[in-house]
Amino acid sequence: MKCVIGVDLGGTNVRAQAVLEDGQLLGERVQHPSDAQSGVDPVIQAVSHVIAEAAANCGADVSAVGLAVPGHIDDRSGLVKWAPNFGQTIDGVFRYWQDVQLKRPIEEQSGLKVAMGNDANAAALGEYKFGVGRNSAKCLVMLTLGTGIGGGIVMSGDTVFGKAEGPLLMLGGNLGGAELGHTILSMNGLDSSGGAYGTLEAYCQRDAIIRRAQHRLNRGYKSLIGELVEGEWGKITPATISQAADQGDGLALEIWREFGQFLGISVGSLINIFAPDVLAIGGQVSKAGKHFMPHLLAESRNIAAPTLGRDCEIMIAEQVENAGILGGAALALEAIR
Repeated sequence: MKCVIGVDLGGTNVRAQAVLEDGQLLGERVQHPSDAQSGVDPVIQAVSHVIAEAAANCGADVSAVGLAVPGHIDDRSGLVKWAPNFGQTIDGVFRYWQDVQLKRPIEEQSGLKVAMGNDANAAALGEYKFGVGRNSAKCLVMLTLGTGIGGGIVMSGDTVFGKAEGPLLMLGGNLGGAELGHTILSMNGLDSSGGAYGTLEAYCQRDAIIRRAQHRLNRGYKSLIGELVEGEWGKITPATISQAADQGDGLALEIWREFGQFLGISVGSLINIFAPDVLAIGGQVSKAGKHFMPHLLAESRNIAAPTLGRDCEIMIAEQVENAGILGGAALALEAIR
């Protein structure tokens, strides 16, 4: 059975672990600071370090490496086209990565074939192969909810007209597609970190959820949310709001209801566009699914075409904690298939 190394490169840490082709994790998970804002060379060294350590402790022959990276990734050229969380400060200005060659130096240092992809695209492929889409999905659409909102679309060969062999990870003409978080919910709506107004990310990213709670507490709402952080509103997280909702807190439940409705609008539209049979919700915010999923489902049913909505199963992703590593591994396995 083939063994690969899945690598999850984040803005704070880089993690790696060996993975078999059936999704089984081998050896110990290795983690190291990613040095994301120290320039290119320190990141390459950090990634190469965790690859070597994960390969050494897995007890198997490693065939390839798969690297999940946040940003616009071109695996064919080995370039990170754009990654706003990676770079370095020069003359007082943070210069984020543009057209950075990452693949070739890691292949040279590791001695292994490297496949790269956007982290959300990779997570979708990993969920298709090793999660809720395993052995069943013909078309899987995935939203990853966290600091931002990413997306991925994976199709089997029989979902397209003409001859194709899947799984097919939809990347678009410039290989940077499936930026589902930047789709518009409301024209002239809330501002987003991506520079557009009214996007799904502006309403449903981690900080948007937190700001909604802080704003209403500031307006005098009584809530367990403030008590759980002892009045230090800067410490509020989605987990805090979920904890308050677990105890029946009215404000917390209201925030998750609104969140589910916003997300449901986008989900209904995605169902109309891609006609998935599985739509998976991943990322750390998905852990609050019991509070927002009923509202998401109700809203999406109002928007999706009846026959398309009926045939789509909407669910929380199975591989939330291992999404980056299994996504990277899925990229590697497809590259050597």
